[in-house]
Amino acid sequence: MDTKAVFAALYSVCEENAAFFSGGVKSSQGDAARRLVDVMNVIQEHARCLEPVICGFAAVFHHYDFDPHIPANGYRSLVKVVRCCLLHIIQKGRYIAANRRSIFFRVAHNAAEMEAYSNALCQLRALLYLAQRMLHDNSHGDLFFQDESGLSESFVREYSTMHKGCFYGRCLGFQFTPAIRPCLQTLAIGLVAFGENYKRHQSGIGVAASSFFTSGKYAIDPELRGTEFERLTQNLDVHFWKTFWNITETEVLSSLASMTSTHVKVNRALSVPPVAFDLPLTGNHRGSVTIAPPSAHIGTAPVLMRLISYDLREGQVLKSWLDLLCRRWGGAISLSLGLKTKRLPSSPCLLIHFHGGGFVAQTSRSHEPYLKSWSQDLDVPILSVDYSLAPEAPFPRALEECFYAYCWALRNHHLLGWTGEKVCLAGDSAGGNLCVTTSMRAAAYGVRMPDGIVAAYPATLLTAYASPSRLLTLMDPLLPLSVLSRCLSAYAGTQPQTETQVEKVSTLSLVKRDTALLLRDFRQGASNWIHSFLDSNRASAPSSTAAETTPAATESVRKSISEASISSPHADPPVPPEVSSRKLSVKSQTCQDLGSYNICASHKSQRLSENSHEDVAVFSKNPETPTSIDISAVAIAAPAKGDGAELESSREFPLGFQPLRTEQLTEMRVERSPVVKDPFCSPLLAPDSLLRGLPPVHIVACALDPMLDDSVMFAKRLRSINQPVTLCVVDDLPHGFLSLSQESERCLPRPTRPRSHANTASWSARIGQRPPHTGTLVL
Repeated sequence: MDTKAVFAALYSVCEENAAFFSGGVKSSQGDAARRLVDVMNVIQEHARCLEPVICGFAAVFHHYDFDPHIPANGYRSLVKVVRCCLLHIIQKGRYIAANRRSIFFRVAHNAAEMEAYSNALCQLRALLYLAQRMLHDNSHGDLFFQDESGLSESFVREYSTMHKGCFYGRCLGFQFTPAIRPCLQTLAIGLVAFGENYKRHQSGIGVAASSFFTSGKYAIDPELRGTEFERLTQNLDVHFWKTFWNITETEVLSSLASMTSTHVKVNRALSVPPVAFDLPLTGNHRGSVTIAPPSAHIGTAPVLMRLISYDLREGQVLKSWLDLLCRRWGGAISLSLGLKTKRLPSSPCLLIHFHGGGFVAQTSRSHEPYLKSWSQDLDVPILSVDYSLAPEAPFPRALEECFYAYCWALRNHHLLGWTGEKVCLAGDSAGGNLCVTTSMRAAAYGVRMPDGIVAAYPATLLTAYASPSRLLTLMDPLLPLSVLSRCLSAYAGTQPQTETQVEKVSTLSLVKRDTALLLRDFRQGASNWIHSFLDSNRASAPSSTAAETTPAATESVRKSISEASISSPHADPPVPPEVSSRKLSVKSQTCQDLGSYNICASHKSQRLSENSHEDVAVFSKNPETPTSIDISAVAIAAPAKGDGAELESSREFPLGFQPLRTEQLTEMRVERSPVVKDPFCSPLLAPDSLLRGLPPVHIVACALDPMLDDSVMFAKRLRSINQPVTLCVVDDLPHGFLSLSQESERCLPRPTRPRSHANTASWSARIGQRPPHTGTLVL
């Protein structure tokens, strides 16, 4: 369905439903019917303003693609998300039209559904206006705004005040494939339930009981879930996210994952002693270079790795190194040997893997399921590196350990069941960044380079530069901007390393409080059930009374069942008293007009003078002439002359429009540490001399990933210096889809499945050939 047909269908279904509910309806449904009519009119207003903007983007966004055969960039992704929202509204509107005369039709429920998508459409409209300004202010062909001040600060300021709860409630994951949404909903419910009990120091029975009731209320109340999800992402520090993401490292979950994953003969955790050794130089066979053990920040320590091999190979069970290297790690080590186990010859190929996790969380254990599948499909051993994590070990510690592990594997290939012939690096997200920077470090040292790199949705630019795909952080349930910025600050070394301490409570007090909370939750749950049971008897009451009573009762119940956990001094790090009341509000905003909360930040971050050698000028080496693009269709009108600050803010949105604002205020700052501009931290900023030494690079990106522009611009950068590079973009999957491998593979056609990426890219790269171009994004 083309753009004009989408908008025509939207106008038709909204007008039809508005006309129906404007007529005669039951008195008991009068208020809900009026809400439904109002929201249909609001949706049409948003659509009329969005239609010319989307058509304008469609005329120019192909200029920002990596390749005509691979139509992918942040502008396309934003338009795709808006289309998804419009199609959901059309589908819901048609459902209402088909069922509105049924006695089982719930007007209030459907009004709440349409209000949620109306609020989402309003916020998407604001994002498109911000993207308009990026298109106007950026250099031609560049997806990143090349300055931390100005537009980048403006985006951070808008993000911190814009309402985001509507994207985490009824509209959660609407932009992704339907097969992945139940998984995202489970993650969201688990997150808010975990956040409510975070740092409460409850007894075991209290944790179990609270988790049961907490999960239930968030499952049946999408508005409460969205509000609480927004509160957590806005306010909690990196230690909370580190703890939550490491849940998959627990013995129970890792054991369950191990039972459902591919069975392998070798799954061994290793601890390599921090000993210096020599490697030969590639340009001078008589020369060598000393590889020193990692020492940044936390001193020398063993480097942890995991060896995974589907088949047992020669050299993988030598007693001489088994006692030296193997370590017991939570029972995850396995060596399946029968009396007649056949040992295959050493593999000619090795895959070295660096896991993702935002540089702050997870180990190879969380990534075992797909690594085992890769080992079987590729028929090679895999060495996954468990590098030290931030904020305890910030940059460059992780890079040092990954480079040391790579060099150690080159020198000790016979211990890994590998002949030493071909080696490929693979990683996702933060691991993709480490694949590239490890290869750059190998080139700088002059040692052997890997034969290929497979980087899945890599982070190639860790600065706060704004880009159209990064606008998606407003709605992404896996990668909100506030969480992303905390992870990058931790990796840059500007995040505190110690977790905020909370008051300890005696065991007796814990039991008393847990019992009180349990009884209170049970009482309120029973009260809510009784109220809902008696609603049928109130149907004959005047509509005005029902309109006044029902929402108030619902709001009272919703607030009471979560008020204690949110306002508890043990729930979160302390907040300033003057903003705590607004930050801890649990009022449902999805079904309300938030336009009155027009809150703007009152101050800007202090500017830091820095020497940015070879900064973002490297983004476009050979830009086309600006006259080759006509952006008049999407340009924002020039503001009237006046005060500078007013000029800046007047360009954000058209006159008369403001996005919905949030009560969950937070203070966000633009990360200005010079560390993030280091080429070994942000490889997109690396000079040509470093990038020219890279092996063939195959990048797998997601069309709806906030980090999409990182992949597109890095691929453009490599192509501009004639480096072999390919880019494959998969549709409808979120950032981190490799960790959701079972769900994500069912959503992809076989030629574009993650295993095929690793197979095609890795082994075509290892023989020095360019893999064929691939791309799947369709608008």
